[in-house]
Amino acid sequence: MASPLLSRHGAVAAGGPDSGVAAHYGEPNREQRDLARGLAVVDLSHLGVVTVTGVDRLTWLHTLSSQDVATLVPGVSTELLLLDPNGRVQHAPAVVDDGTTAWLITEAEDAAGLAAFLESMRFMLRVEVAIDTDTAVLGTSATGPSLRTGDGAEPVTWRDPWPATAPGSTRYGPADADHPGSEWAAQLWLVPRAEVPAVVRAAESAGARLAGAWAWEAMRVASWRPRLAREVDERAIPHELDWLRTSVHLNKGCYRGQETVARVFNLGRPPRRLVMLHLDGSEHLTPEPGEVVLDGEREVGRVTSVVRHHELGPVALAVIKRNVAPDVQLTVGGIAAAQELIVSVEGAGTDRPEPAAGPMLRRRTL
Repeated sequence: MASPLLSRHGAVAAGGPDSGVAAHYGEPNREQRDLARGLAVVDLSHLGVVTVTGVDRLTWLHTLSSQDVATLVPGVSTELLLLDPNGRVQHAPAVVDDGTTAWLITEAEDAAGLAAFLESMRFMLRVEVAIDTDTAVLGTSATGPSLRTGDGAEPVTWRDPWPATAPGSTRYGPADADHPGSEWAAQLWLVPRAEVPAVVRAAESAGARLAGAWAWEAMRVASWRPRLAREVDERAIPHELDWLRTSVHLNKGCYRGQETVARVFNLGRPPRRLVMLHLDGSEHLTPEPGEVVLDGEREVGRVTSVVRHHELGPVALAVIKRNVAPDVQLTVGGIAAAQELIVSVEGAGTDRPEPAAGPMLRRRTL
C-alpha cells in the first residue's frame, strides 16, 4: 500500500523492504541531519502492525518468545524474537502493550507470517490475533517531535530499547555507554492510517520536517542495530548480531530455540559475527546488499545493509565468519572495506559461565 506522502514534492520512492514510502524528499543529507538533531518525522507506514488482545496475551507471548513479557507494564517498550527449533531467527517484532492490546510492529513482508504463526499457536488460550491495516507507523528520534492524532491524543508509542542491555540479557559487543547506538534512539508512533497526512502536517506546523527512509536507515546502521529484513538470513542466530542485549532473557522459561541460545551462550563462539564496514568512497560507488565480502580471494560473508551517512560517509553492515582477523582489509565488489568490530571475534557474551577445567572439556561451534 503506497503512502499518500509519496505525492509530496520531491519524493523519491524507496525500494526493497521499504517499498511504499519515500526514500527521500529531494534532500537526503539534510533530512538525515534533521533526524539526527531530533527535528524530523519519517513515514514508516509500510511497516506491518499485528495486534494481540485477550487476557492471556502477555503470558502467551512470554511462553512463545525469547523475551520476558509475562508482566510487561503498559507503555513499556521491548522486543522479542520468535525462533525456529534450531534457534534461528524467524520473527523479531517490536512490542508495546497499552493495557488491553499488545502491539507488534514488524517488517511489511513479515506481518502475515507473524500473524499466521501466532494464530497456529493459540490453542485454547484467551487471545485474538489480527493484522491491523488501519494503523500506520511514523518514526522520530526519542528527542524528536511529539505527535498527536486528530482528537489531540498521544498515540501508542514504542521507544527503542537499543542498545541498553536489559536485565537477564547479555551483550557480545561494547558496553552500553560505549556503544554508538547510545547516541541516538528511535521512536515508533502508531497512528490511524487515514490520519497520517494530517498528523505529519500538524508536526510540520510545529517546526518538524519530513524525512525519508534513507535517513532512518542511515541512523539505524550507524547505531549497529540489526533489522529483520536486512541482517537476518536463514542461518541467523541472535548471538551473531549482538541481538541478545535487547531481545533475549537468558533466565526465562522454555521457548522454541532456547537450547541453541543457551548452548551458544555457554560455549561461546557463534559461527558468524556482525561487523560495520567503512567503505572507500573515492569512486563514489557503493555495493548492494547481498554482495559478497572477500578476504583476498576467500569469500567470508555478505553485506546486509549499505548507507551513506552524513558524518561517517559510505558504511555498511555485513555478516562475516567470526574468525576473520579484525585488522584485515576486506573488499566488497572491488571496494576496499575496513572493519569496525560490533560482535567480538572471541564470540563470548558478558557473564558467560567459566568452563570447567579437565580433560573432558570440549568446545565446539554450531
